[in-house]
Amino acid sequence: MKRWVIVALVVVAAAAAGTVFGLKRMRAPDRSMPTARVMRGDLSLDVAVAGEVRTLKTATLVAPPVGGTLQLISFRPTGSAVKAGDLVCEFDPVEQEYNLEQNRFELMQADQEIAKLKADAAVQHGEDEVALLQARFAVRRAELDVKGNELLGAIEGQKNVIALGEARRSLAQLEQDVTSHAASNKASLAGLEERRNKAMLSMAVAQKNIESMKVSAPIDGLVVARQNMDASGGFYYTGMVLPDYRSGDMVNPGRTLADVVDLSGLEVQGKVSEADRANLQAGQGVRVRADALPQERLSGTLKTIGGLTSRRYFWDSDSKRQFDGTFQLDRVDPRLRPGMSAQVDIIGQQLKNVLYVPRQAVFEKEGRPVVYVKEGDRLALREVKVRYRTASRVVIEGLNEGTEVALVNPEQGAPGKASPAPTPAGGGGGVMRIGITQ
Repeated sequence: MKRWVIVALVVVAAAAAGTVFGLKRMRAPDRSMPTARVMRGDLSLDVAVAGEVRTLKTATLVAPPVGGTLQLISFRPTGSAVKAGDLVCEFDPVEQEYNLEQNRFELMQADQEIAKLKADAAVQHGEDEVALLQARFAVRRAELDVKGNELLGAIEGQKNVIALGEARRSLAQLEQDVTSHAASNKASLAGLEERRNKAMLSMAVAQKNIESMKVSAPIDGLVVARQNMDASGGFYYTGMVLPDYRSGDMVNPGRTLADVVDLSGLEVQGKVSEADRANLQAGQGVRVRADALPQERLSGTLKTIGGLTSRRYFWDSDSKRQFDGTFQLDRVDPRLRPGMSAQVDIIGQQLKNVLYVPRQAVFEKEGRPVVYVKEGDRLALREVKVRYRTASRVVIEGLNEGTEVALVNPEQGAPGKASPAPTPAGGGGGVMRIGITQ
């Protein structure tokens, strides 16, 4: 009996010790949890944006919209400098020249048939006039014979009357035939005239197609060849590398062949994160460095900043929202080319004597920005007011300088433990770079 009492006391003591230890761990922060202190100093809200050099004016060259597959017999490669009116590419015009000759033959044939029809109509008209004259003479003669019936017998008089009726019917029939002949000739002539007009129109189309076989540059600039979408035989998948158009390629009508980019006006376009948008406004100065020209530093201004956000992938609801930014260069380096990547440093507002903490120290709870302040052996939840955000710092109000705050959400666990990663307030990291002076 005494043994069971001792065992029971040991179990109760162990349970009490576990409870006390658990309460301590609930109240005290993990020794391995990282913390930082609230700092005071000057902050520069400079923003770094990854961008791409773009041209202000681009002309697209398209294969002529003619029937059948076309073959390139000459094509200027990417990087060729051209002037307005210079030949960029040329297609084989043999098929269109054949169509032109065929239509010219049809035009000549239609002209010959029209001439023959007019001649036949003139002969027919002469014959009809003679026949009408003879028919009218026959009617007149029959009428005179009928007038002499008083001197003839009844039978001879009746014969004259019958002959007059027959002559009049013949004249009426002949007049109808003449009218029919004229209408028939007119309709046949109209048909031939239509064939002639069709042949002339086809000739004009063929001539225009021949002229369109030569594609010229509408503006001064640089040729940038497009990828040949027909090179794989119509099979294409995302990420597939296709060759650029070149001489000898077969091209479907209407395909985009190349772009002529104007190098006299270049700008830089980039994406600004949602967290950085509030720190920017049009007219701010920028410094631009093209990755292909690392030694060259260009200056400019923030030309425009988008008013609506856009996602990188429209089907991804968790994709970070971004704003489109356009940066105007004060001077265009002649070595710059559209498509070059560039780094843009936007000179932001200078903040003096402000309190800030690392971005990882601010979290959201019920839609409000909060921090976890270390108070002795405990972490206390404090609501703060956020004034500015950068990629690595958050300017706040509501805490004193030197206050120690947690860099990890204690409600989600300390680093190294199997727990979900904390989510700082204001979304993911940006591309903002700051300068700190104390």
